[in-house]
Amino acid sequence: MTIRVLLADDQALLRSAFRVLVDSEPDMEVVGEASDGAEAVRLAKERQADVVLMDIRMPGTDGLAATRLITADPALAHVRIVILTTFEVDDYVVRSLRAGASGFLGKGSEPEELLNAIRVAAGGEALLSPTATKGLIARFLAQGGDGPDGERDPDRADRLDALTVREREVLVLVAGGHSNDEIAERLQVSPLTVKTHVNRAMAKLGARDRAQLVVIAYESGLVRPRVD
Repeated sequence: MTIRVLLADDQALLRSAFRVLVDSEPDMEVVGEASDGAEAVRLAKERQADVVLMDIRMPGTDGLAATRLITADPALAHVRIVILTTFEVDDYVVRSLRAGASGFLGKGSEPEELLNAIRVAAGGEALLSPTATKGLIARFLAQGGDGPDGERDPDRADRLDALTVREREVLVLVAGGHSNDEIAERLQVSPLTVKTHVNRAMAKLGARDRAQLVVIAYESGLVRPRVD
């Protein structure tokens, strides 16, 4: 199956570089290019994209607003968004994750990292390493990170009551950026069992993917931010 990739960035030179890289892979193709968020939303639907590489800062409708529009559209429920950023710690990235993005990647990343990010996102995983979690989400939320859009959900702590003890345990490890295999090793269960717990937690909490599970874990207070 070929992964259909949409490029959303206001810099034509970057889009061209990404297109050459993505189109060189046998399992993926670029199906469109957008120079702003509004165009990204339109093309995501028209071209049936699987993954959108989304720049945050674009004229008009920015990447944050475009992410919200895409993830809120039931017709685009299959679309995964990877935020591209030039910053290690950026509150816009956190807000994008809250809006439903599957993760983020630095624009200075190596080509193989970008290609791997596309495959990971297309497979339904989250691009959140333990370092990224501590350095971005935890730091921002430790500062009371509601952001100007007031996205904090005061009911999330109560919604955790629907989780079983094991699901909570798995959620904590997911929030630490651990993969299913790593969690399985820690809990001495099979990766399939872990995947089942993750999927059930996502369904109960209304999370789009693992990235949103991480944010919910911090916002609900299940996991406490550590700021070094």
